[in-house]
Amino acid sequence: MLDLRDVVKQCAERLERFQRNPHRLGEQNTKASLISPIIEALGWDLRDPDEVSHEYRRKGTDNPVDYALLLLHTPRLFIEAKGLGENLDVPRWANQTIAYATAAGVEWVALTDGMQWRIYNAHAPVPIEQKLFRAVRIDDPERAVELLSLLSKENMRDHRIDELWKSFFVDRQVHAELTSMFSGIEPAAELVALLDRRLPRLTTDEIRTSLIRAHATFDFAAPVGQPVLPSGTAENPPHLAITTPPALPGNDRPIAGRRTQQAVTAQERLIKVTDMIAAGRLRPGAALHGDYRGITHYGELLADGRVRYNGQIHSTLSAAGRAVKLETLGADAPESKISTDGLGFWHTTDSVSGDVVRIKEIRRRTARDLDSSLDPGGM
Repeated sequence: MLDLRDVVKQCAERLERFQRNPHRLGEQNTKASLISPIIEALGWDLRDPDEVSHEYRRKGTDNPVDYALLLLHTPRLFIEAKGLGENLDVPRWANQTIAYATAAGVEWVALTDGMQWRIYNAHAPVPIEQKLFRAVRIDDPERAVELLSLLSKENMRDHRIDELWKSFFVDRQVHAELTSMFSGIEPAAELVALLDRRLPRLTTDEIRTSLIRAHATFDFAAPVGQPVLPSGTAENPPHLAITTPPALPGNDRPIAGRRTQQAVTAQERLIKVTDMIAAGRLRPGAALHGDYRGITHYGELLADGRVRYNGQIHSTLSAAGRAVKLETLGADAPESKISTDGLGFWHTTDSVSGDVVRIKEIRRRTARDLDSSLDPGGM
């Protein structure tokens, strides 16, 4: 059996080749080329129907699920496959499979088109849009290996994903509540009252005004329970790391324990997304991702600097980030909650360095590159 990391990289290379072909790959070829190799690398025997049931039906009249992964003859995970390039945002794909999994008593569901993998907890007592646990793209190999390793035969037997879900589920709710306390136009009254008791030298108005200026960051540590890769090597487990952009307070002194952000230069402000593309730091078609309220949202950068998100084209990064928040909070959400700094919200791969960072950081690097080109001697 090949190492999962090697298989993911092979699939990423195939994806790049397939995407240059204008003809759709189709579901069966997608399964054979991009999905079945991943399942096999996770330690599941594709040729053993007691382990991997193809076109699984709980009852003869049911619509089949592409793969059911079984332990002790009991399905533990359903995988629903779509052809490469199919729009996984179409609600019925996830809804149908999750509903079927719930009826069959199967907790975990994966939806994939070979490029994206989305993992859902079918039994979570929340609306269906909150059943999503994690989502990754194969062209982001490290994150893909991190998540997909949880679906290995060994880790499914040991219930590692169940343990991580419990922490994620709690952390997401706590994060949402903490964020709501800091992100409103008016800070939460109970938070103001708490600080008022703890800071007797400050007035209530001073505390309230300070909280309005604050941008809080909440990082949740990785849960205990490190998954084991099928190859036997160790990898850091998926974890919830949800942040809202930090900001400098009113004076120049950073608050203890708070990360400060670098000041944006005048040259950086002049750099557009198309300039970053022209400089080679961003590539057209690059996968974008942004975390909001415990959910990772995905977009695609177009050659003209616009963003495709959830099947819609948005004129700017900020407009696409705003669409994410509107989708989550609803059309009645106040502007203060949906207004978005798209450069800080969206992350992607820096095509020069290869690391995944905020686009705001890529803009900073582009400005640095331009400075270097104007002053090659560094004088």
